[in-house]
Amino acid sequence: MKVYGSHHKDLDVPQLDVLTLLFESDWCAAEESTKLHVEAANPRNSITKAESRDVVRRTAHTLRTKYGIGASQAGSDVVVCISAGNPFIPVLFYSIVAAGGVYSGASTAFTVNELVTQVKDADARLLICSHDYEQPAIETARKCGIPLSRVLVIDAFRPHDWNLISAADRSRVLDLADGLMLEWTRLTDQEALQATTTCLMYSSGTTGLPKGVMISQWNLTAANVCGMHITKKFRDQRERGGNPFRFSTIAHLPMAHIGGITWSSLNPFYLGGTVYWVEKYDFDTFIEYHKQFRLTCQWSVPPIWHAIANSPKVSDHFDSLDIAVSGAAPLGPELAKAAARKLGCGKIATISQFWGATETTGSITGVDWDVLDQTDSTGAPIPNVKLRFIDENMKDVEPGQPGEVLVSGPIVCQGYHNRPIATRDSFLDGFYRTGDVGIWKDGYVHIIDRLKELIKYKGLQVAPAELEAFLTTHPKIQDAAVIGVEDNVQATEVPRAFIVCKPGAEMQADEVVEYVRANLSNHKRLRGGVVFLDAIPKSASGKILRKELRQQSVTKERRASKL
Repeated sequence: MKVYGSHHKDLDVPQLDVLTLLFESDWCAAEESTKLHVEAANPRNSITKAESRDVVRRTAHTLRTKYGIGASQAGSDVVVCISAGNPFIPVLFYSIVAAGGVYSGASTAFTVNELVTQVKDADARLLICSHDYEQPAIETARKCGIPLSRVLVIDAFRPHDWNLISAADRSRVLDLADGLMLEWTRLTDQEALQATTTCLMYSSGTTGLPKGVMISQWNLTAANVCGMHITKKFRDQRERGGNPFRFSTIAHLPMAHIGGITWSSLNPFYLGGTVYWVEKYDFDTFIEYHKQFRLTCQWSVPPIWHAIANSPKVSDHFDSLDIAVSGAAPLGPELAKAAARKLGCGKIATISQFWGATETTGSITGVDWDVLDQTDSTGAPIPNVKLRFIDENMKDVEPGQPGEVLVSGPIVCQGYHNRPIATRDSFLDGFYRTGDVGIWKDGYVHIIDRLKELIKYKGLQVAPAELEAFLTTHPKIQDAAVIGVEDNVQATEVPRAFIVCKPGAEMQADEVVEYVRANLSNHKRLRGGVVFLDAIPKSASGKILRKELRQQSVTKERRASKL
């Protein structure tokens, strides 16, 4: 077995639950007065570390006493949250964990039916939403048999007067000014830390439909300490050089994304800085907020770096930026350099990359922020993480040869919720199978392909199996297959559908496109086009041969429409 580790030394990860790590340990740089979360549109609407501690304990008391979250057993009661960006949503995340519950973020792009699927699969006991998603949440609750008294609406517009509103009677269920407090359970036992689930984040994993990824207390603590080591190392170097680094950024990833959890909710504690929350991402306001708040650090995805590189609107908006990081999908070296030219008054030579997964609580590898010659790499493993590279016969490949990347370490999730077979199939000898194909070269990882079927459109996940199952519900469609194809203009993958019509049925590509557009989330639209075939190529076991679809001859296409 060939196992590779980090050039960073392994860290002595503290045996602490994540809230104790954030609020009470010396590992985190945030001071009591540090403004952790701020509403970008109204900077007066903010919360400090000291204030958030009290709000978390009071909110946790309400969740426990009024709704029974965590009353029977920690890590079993799921709370589904569907919310636009606001400074209260990360505090709610801490509060759910403090009550002993399990946070499960749902995409704001979801239709009601998609939300129903997640709520039922998670067996959620409580729904929390922002005001703009109240009606979908209410409809979801009705379809799932959840009483309206267990649908709560976030009211976070008035500074220092945040609340949750009952969808049943419009009552304010929190009393943050004088309410009783619930102390979270302090965990120091390794077995308890590993066994206690904190999050249920949905991902398609290596293949198939979305599944609930169970993330433990230990996963979150390790992801903070190990995943942010590169950041902390850079901060300490700047301190020693007499040029302190002050972390500030915009949170534009949703809290249904693992990046929203790690980057936007945990980072401000660990780095002692501020996250500015925007309700919804919009490019123009995104760049203006950078200029207004003179932000120093930004994690983003390739389509946004592509927009920055090519937009004539960007001038001095990112002059204050010290660090730029890209993830969720590969970023080409030319694009990285082109975007970097518009950042930090020229002091940023390139955009650093990292690679990770929901199943690994975020980062697996990352490029050190003081390293400038690894623009074609996703970096080295973070501390405490081990990697393997295997071929299709499950045999380890030699360095420099491509293989599926396997990961082990404290960041690897507990498994999939109620999916023992999927959990079993996703692990090999204690290593999680990422489904990504990479090369190990000189201590760095180069991701070159993906075995897994998952499509990532601008960082949002699209499961081909889900689209395929939906397409075959159309009365004219007999069979369907979906793959991701690169859209160089948008610098992202887009879904392309291959369709087999039922005997005697005739369809136009526009009909297929409209069927998806009218019923599924925007990011699942067939932006890669529609191709009609006589038959979907499949193996003897019935598995779709996606590689063959990618290589499909033009002569086998009956009609194609490119959006």
